[in-house]
Amino acid sequence: MDLTAFLALVLLCVTVQGSQKNITAWYGKTIKLPCNGGNLALDNLIFVKWKYENDDKSPEDLLIKQANDNEVTILASEDYASRISMGDDYSLHVSQASLSDQKIFSCMVVYISNLKEYRLKVLVNKKPSSVEIIDKSEALKKDIATTVGTCIVIDSNPAATITWTKNKSPLKADEKGVSITPSVKLNPATGLSTSYSTLQYAATKEDAGAVFTCVSTYELVHNETQLEPLPVHYPSERVRLDIVPKGPINEGANVTLRCAGDGNPPPNSFLFHKKGEKILVENSDTLTLTLVSKEDTGLYKCSLPENEKLEASQNITVHYVNLDLSPSGRVVKMVGGNFSVQIDLETSVDPQISWMKNGKLVSQPEFESLLYADAGLYTCKVSIPGVTSSEKNIELVVEGTPVITNLSENKEVLTCEAEGVPEPQFKWSINVIIITTSYTKGKAIQKVNVTETGLLVTCSVSNKYGGDVRSINVTTANSGIDEQQNGSPDHATIVMVVLILFVVVVAALGIGYWLYKRRREGEFYPVDPRETDNAQTSETSNHTP
Repeated sequence: MDLTAFLALVLLCVTVQGSQKNITAWYGKTIKLPCNGGNLALDNLIFVKWKYENDDKSPEDLLIKQANDNEVTILASEDYASRISMGDDYSLHVSQASLSDQKIFSCMVVYISNLKEYRLKVLVNKKPSSVEIIDKSEALKKDIATTVGTCIVIDSNPAATITWTKNKSPLKADEKGVSITPSVKLNPATGLSTSYSTLQYAATKEDAGAVFTCVSTYELVHNETQLEPLPVHYPSERVRLDIVPKGPINEGANVTLRCAGDGNPPPNSFLFHKKGEKILVENSDTLTLTLVSKEDTGLYKCSLPENEKLEASQNITVHYVNLDLSPSGRVVKMVGGNFSVQIDLETSVDPQISWMKNGKLVSQPEFESLLYADAGLYTCKVSIPGVTSSEKNIELVVEGTPVITNLSENKEVLTCEAEGVPEPQFKWSINVIIITTSYTKGKAIQKVNVTETGLLVTCSVSNKYGGDVRSINVTTANSGIDEQQNGSPDHATIVMVVLILFVVVVAALGIGYWLYKRRREGEFYPVDPRETDNAQTSETSNHTP
């Protein structure tokens, strides 16, 4: 009996041993299929053959090995011929596993008196090659469902499952504002599965900066891929208008209007309403008013071009002080006349008004009878405290005919005092020696020494308006020797010294001459008193009867 006939007879007596077992292999690796779990009895063994079952349940031989032969005979077609081999323990090795290897393989063992078959079902698994997120959103939108991204798990078997988390908290498709769309696509060439999951999310303002993560699960192993924190975009609900500078605004200043919306991203184009005029500003949030004046005072608004009803407004008050005085500048008045000042004033708010005269606080100038002392520089200051101020000056000059107010003598010095503007000029009725002359605030004073006594001396003063005269009797002679301010003797002193010396010299000469003459005539001798008494006694005796 030949081998073929023997095999046919044996097939009639095949006994399938045990239940079918499953073998899991990894894609691209070598599948190792043990015959009878690797516990094959070798006694009375004739040969071992491996085969697989087609989709139509028909068997397909792979290879066979005789018990007494080390060679393995390949029976398979091209697809398996290059990928199969048999181990020393009669196990089947299939290299480069693919999904097409997911079949039922059987190990047929033929003994002299028996035949056994062990069936194995092969499952080929493949881990995903990558996990990534595509179609990523740059931002979320408030209350509007926005695609966050699509998570893709590529080439796996079986297909991976995908879930989403927000800030590490799972998202469910039935939650408000959450939509998750899963799908799986098979690669027709490899049979591998690619899983897709698209997340749509309607955000709130509080979701700004939220981190969304795609979680891929395969064979209880999780892989995560997360997005960068996403901003939440929403339109402006309020508009704010700011004025720079924030403090009081004076005429001549530059004023900036800055408009802002609370949307995200912030709006960058605005409509400014300037006293009824609309000004569109694009790619900027400011409008600058240069060199403002009081005419710029008023209500200003800003709004969004796409929603003019959403607006903000601010009142701008331009502060100003317009001050004029009447009269102004240099004013000349006559002494005894009247004088008053009128203020022409225009301000943005009630101001404070003050007057200064030569740096000292005074009341507003108003005189019914001017004095020379009333002359001076008057300054009117009008101020809005903490805001602005303005000043105007009046130089009041009081002029008039000079009047002598005092003429006196004190220790050989005559003092003449007068009031008048312009400065009075002094004249004396006799020759005098001027000691000092001064003129302050309309008051002139001159001090002199007189060279003669017992006279009526007159002081006169005058200016362009007229003059005045006053006299005084001088009774005291000038005998003192005074020096001028430069320290040299004056003319009067020299004359007095010369006269005194002359008198002394003449007196000395006269006395000398008289003495000389007496001595020549013998009329003058020194006499002893005793001789005088004796002479008198003798003369008396001669005249006795």
